[in-house]
Amino acid sequence: MSAETQSELFENPLKNAFQRWQCRVRQIVMRENGGRPDDAIMPLVTPAGEDEPIGHIITVMPRKAEASVTPELMHMARKTMDPAQRREQALTFFSANYYQKPDQFAGLLTATFKPDSPGLAQLRAAKQCVLTFQAYSRRFDLSCRVRRLERSDPLREATWWHNFLFNPNLDADTEIVGFEPIWSESRAYPPL
Repeated sequence: MSAETQSELFENPLKNAFQRWQCRVRQIVMRENGGRPDDAIMPLVTPAGEDEPIGHIITVMPRKAEASVTPELMHMARKTMDPAQRREQALTFFSANYYQKPDQFAGLLTATFKPDSPGLAQLRAAKQCVLTFQAYSRRFDLSCRVRRLERSDPLREATWWHNFLFNPNLDADTEIVGFEPIWSESRAYPPL
């Protein structure tokens, strides 16, 4: 871990706790749940200005550019046309050491949406939301900026290939949204 990364994580205990928790729960999802998402990675989404959530989304936690594994994900996806083989290879890959180093992750979450999704339209209009993660006796309410990731964005590409390994029907026109936590407006329960 670089000194800059260490400093960033230690300066923000909430970010540090959340990223470590997410790495641990995502490892559990891969190792014990066969890759099936649970509430730990499927937060409730409440657009800014709304009192009620619009539902759950499945989030991805992409890595920073210098720790990216997108070429490996692309290789796994293109190596076979059999979705079951792809899924097994992905489970093996993500179960190994992918989630071992929280400092390798970009610090934002991503999710896929159908282009005509009403939830996507609400999030775009609101420009901010709260993601509520609640599982394993922890709760994190993350206030986030919402932004559409362009096709050229490496985080979009990483998310698309990650999800394609688990969903062979993922459309190339899928919209991918980034959720950038505003740590000063976010909370953990129980408090840190």
